[in-house]
Amino acid sequence: MELFPVLRSEWLKIRTLRSLPGALLALFAATTAFSAIAGVSESSDPDFDPLFTSLSGVVPGQIAAVSFGAMAVSAEFRPGALRLSLTAVPRRGRWFAAKAAVIALPALLVGWLTALAALLAARAGLGPAADGLGTGDQVRGVVGCGVYLMLMALFAAGLAALLRSGTATLSLLIPFILVVSFVIGDATGTVADFLPDKAGQLVLRQTYAGSSLGPWSGLAVTALWAAAALLVGAWSLRRRDA
Repeated sequence: MELFPVLRSEWLKIRTLRSLPGALLALFAATTAFSAIAGVSESSDPDFDPLFTSLSGVVPGQIAAVSFGAMAVSAEFRPGALRLSLTAVPRRGRWFAAKAAVIALPALLVGWLTALAALLAARAGLGPAADGLGTGDQVRGVVGCGVYLMLMALFAAGLAALLRSGTATLSLLIPFILVVSFVIGDATGTVADFLPDKAGQLVLRQTYAGSSLGPWSGLAVTALWAAAALLVGAWSLRRRDA
C-alpha cells in the first residue's frame, strides 16, 4: 500500500476522534492563559527571564501535547481497532511511521501558533520588563517551543505503543513532568539537564548559564528521547500480537 493513502487514513482518524482536536485546543488555551497570567504577575526577581516567563505556560500546557500523542496511539488498542488497521496496512512499520507523522505535524503547527499567542499575551502584561527581549531570542523561543511540544507528543506516542494504554502512559508522564523531574533536578544537579522535559525547555530561556547544554543541544536531547520511545514502541508493535 502506498504511503500517501496510509497518511490520509491516519489523518482522518485524528480529525474524527473528538478527544484529539480537543487536546490541541486545550494546549493552545492553557498555554496562552498561563503565559498571560505569568506576564501580569512578573516581579522584581533577580533571576527573572523575560523569555521563559512569556512562554512559561508551556510547562502546564505540555500535558495537553502529551495527552494528544498518547491518545492518538492508544485509541488503536481498543478491541479490534489495531487488527483492522493492520489488515488495511499489513506492514506495521509503515503504519506506525504514518501514525507518528500525523501526530507530529498538527502538534508542530499548533505548537508554533500557541507559542506565538503565548508570547504576545505575556508581553502585553510584562510591558517595559520585556524590553530586553531581542528579535532573535523571541524567534528562537517560538520556533523551539513548537518543536519541543511536537517532540513531547511523539515521546508520549512511543510510550503508548509500548504500554498499549493511554491511561498508563499519562499516569507515568504527567507526574514525571509536574513533580519527579523537579525533584530529580534538585537532587542530581546537572544530570537533570538530560531529562526530556528539562533539556528541551532550555530553548524557552533567554539565558541558560549553569546548564551543560544550550537551547538547540537541549532540544536535540529531547529529540533523542522521542526517537528512542518511538523505536521501542515500533519494536513492541512488531513483536506482539494485534
